Amino acid sequence: DHPTSMAVLWFMNTIFHQFLHEPQAVQQDAEALVTLSNEQGFSALSAGVMVRRGWALAERGQEGEGIQQIHQGMAAHRATGVELYRPHHLALLAEAYEKTGQVEEGLQALAEALTVVDKNGERFYEAELYRLKGKLTLQAQGYSYKSTGEKEAEEYFHQAIAIAQKQQAKSLELRAAMSLARLWQSQGKQNEAHQMLVEIYDWFTEGFDTKDLQEAQALLAELATA
Repeated sequence: DHPTSMAVLWFMNTIFHQFLHEPQAVQQDAEALVTLSNEQGFSALSAGVMVRRGWALAERGQEGEGIQQIHQGMAAHRATGVELYRPHHLALLAEAYEKTGQVEEGLQALAEALTVVDKNGERFYEAELYRLKGKLTLQAQGYSYKSTGEKEAEEYFHQAIAIAQKQQAKSLELRAAMSLARLWQSQGKQNEAHQMLVEIYDWFTEGFDTKDLQEAQALLAELATA
């Protein structure tokens, strides 16, 4: 019976499920919050969650609608005067652009996000920004890991790992390590990739049903048999 508490709960739930890469759950909670926010006038919460709903749509195959909704949500969010979460929102936009092959647009979104990070000091997603920059850099050089952008991308992945380690952000470190391991795998450096990835993977003692850890386990199996 307390709408504000319910709104905050659904808002945080969308962040939580997005971190876990669970788009269906993000979409469900986002739609519940949008309905409540429209009734109660929670404009800032509604705008922010619209961005994550757009990400969820893109992840579930509705890329065009998802990108459009991310832009709408970001515009509405800025109109409230709130700057919080803008780097995160731009990262989600870059992910959606990656799915449609709009590499330059994705890189532009990440460049803006990193500028905001330096301006506002909101660094909780900084490691992911550099990891995504590495992935899109590879795509920009021919949509494959066999490209002239390998060295530059590798530097971004190392930077992402270093930032995550400094922040003790183990999940983001794992993601960055997987991206670097895939690059090394394509270069024939399976042993180095396996050794690097297994060190961070072995840190985890729970959460093995989550997408990141499942992907890490599958990649380690590939590297071990290569």
